[in-house]
Amino acid sequence: MAEKDEAKEKRKIKSVGRMKEIMTTYYIEAKTAEQTGKKVAWITSGGPVEPLIAMDVIPVYPENHGAMIGASKMGVDLCQKAEAMGYSSDLCSYARSDIACATVNGGPIGGLPKPDMLVCCNNICGTVLKWYEVQARYFKVPLFILDTPFCHTGFSEEAKRYVKGQIKEYIVFLEKACGKPFDYDRIQSVGRLSVEGQRLWQAVLDTAANRPAPLSAFDAFFHLALIVTLRGTQIAVDYYRGLLAEMQERVAQGIGAVADEKYRLLWDNLPVWFRTKWLSEKFASQRACLVADTYTSAWCGTLKYADENDFLGTMAECYTRIYLNIGLDEMARQVMAMVDKYSADGLVMHSNRSCKPYSLGQYDIQRIVGMQKGIPTLMIEADMVDERSFAESQVETRIDAFIEVLRGRKG
Repeated sequence: MAEKDEAKEKRKIKSVGRMKEIMTTYYIEAKTAEQTGKKVAWITSGGPVEPLIAMDVIPVYPENHGAMIGASKMGVDLCQKAEAMGYSSDLCSYARSDIACATVNGGPIGGLPKPDMLVCCNNICGTVLKWYEVQARYFKVPLFILDTPFCHTGFSEEAKRYVKGQIKEYIVFLEKACGKPFDYDRIQSVGRLSVEGQRLWQAVLDTAANRPAPLSAFDAFFHLALIVTLRGTQIAVDYYRGLLAEMQERVAQGIGAVADEKYRLLWDNLPVWFRTKWLSEKFASQRACLVADTYTSAWCGTLKYADENDFLGTMAECYTRIYLNIGLDEMARQVMAMVDKYSADGLVMHSNRSCKPYSLGQYDIQRIVGMQKGIPTLMIEADMVDERSFAESQVETRIDAFIEVLRGRKG
């Protein structure tokens, strides 16, 4: 037993403590921004944060907060509060929990700091448009919307000009909201840090291509926070440099995220935040490791379009061609590339009741991947925050049956 406990302790990622320190400091600074004279902007997870960093504005992410609400198992109460306010239960649970949270200063950190402005980019979904309009009216603050055309097959010159024109408008919006001219010198350094941080994050994820994988998708869900929240800062670069070094050391020592890893799986869609520990332990108990996922990979998925020496010039393409804003065939192609890269034996898909853009084409992707890669797929029906859409016994039965299929194939 002592040997088993020692092995479990060895598998723990040491950088977790540092991550918690950084995020605690970040939220303290955001909640005391008024005292320090800084401005706060609420921004969507796929929004262009680098200009905010360049203008010394603290970015706050309601979606990150939604994930914390889900992980803290506070989602049902807040979603019900939003429904009592007249919002449909069919709406995104991030939106419902955030809208309700604002009225009661609820959630695990006592609500988010009041925004001075809102920045919304529709590259992730259409719900954010109305969600941010609701919050802009509630807090009586200005809202900027960046409209990104859907990239069915590519990114045309017309689309590029259209988005670039809006980025210029975004800069004017920030100058007015902040009462000072835009810092074009600083955006260059912020842009370089953003690209470097994304490269380091990709390198961290790439270490899972090793056998055994030194981290799982469940670990990646946690360590993703900085590339979303503090992208474009030295803090994020330093953290991921340290995390990468730790992962490389684990690879050298043969330390895996899952004991005696046998099955390697790919995860699609957002996490089921209120059941990440249960799901992690369930798969691990079957010697199955989720070695990669489409969600955490999305924050470095457009690196090939980025030019760190002309960040403003390439920002339009980087923020338009993200995973949720591309055609279904391209999505399937990226999933299959990940199956090959990480040597996945199977695909686990979270059919997420809240996130329609992420879930809508999953059965087509499942069919394409099954036909072209010949690997089995598990479909889990749930929600990222609202526990009312999760049936534990049903999910457990499906996982057990899926593992039996894998066992039959691998012996």
